[in-house]
Amino acid sequence: MNANASASDIDVARICELAHFCLSEEERDRFQKELEPIVAYVRKLTELDLDGVEPTKFGQPVSNVLREDIVEPSLAHDTVLANAPDADENEFRMPKIVE
Repeated sequence: MNANASASDIDVARICELAHFCLSEEERDRFQKELEPIVAYVRKLTELDLDGVEPTKFGQPVSNVLREDIVEPSLAHDTVLANAPDADENEFRMPKIVE
C-alpha cells in the first residue's frame, strides 16, 4: 500500500464488483467510511523504523517442544490382542466400513 494512500483511493464498489458481492449504496458508503481508520493505521505502521529488525513468522521465539525419540518397553503383543474385541491370529479384526 502506498504510504500516501487514503480510504478515498479505495473503490469499494469496484472491489464488490470483482468479488461478486452485492452491497446497497448505503452499505458501500458505510464501508468506505470504515476504511478511513484502517488506512490511517496502516499509514502509521509505515512510519515505524524497522532497521535491524529481522523478519519473523512468529512474535516470540519458537522451539521444537517434542521429546526425544527414545525406544522404551511397551505392552506385550499378546496382552494388547487380549483386549481386542475381535482378533485373528496376530491382527485386530475390524468391521468392514467401505463397500
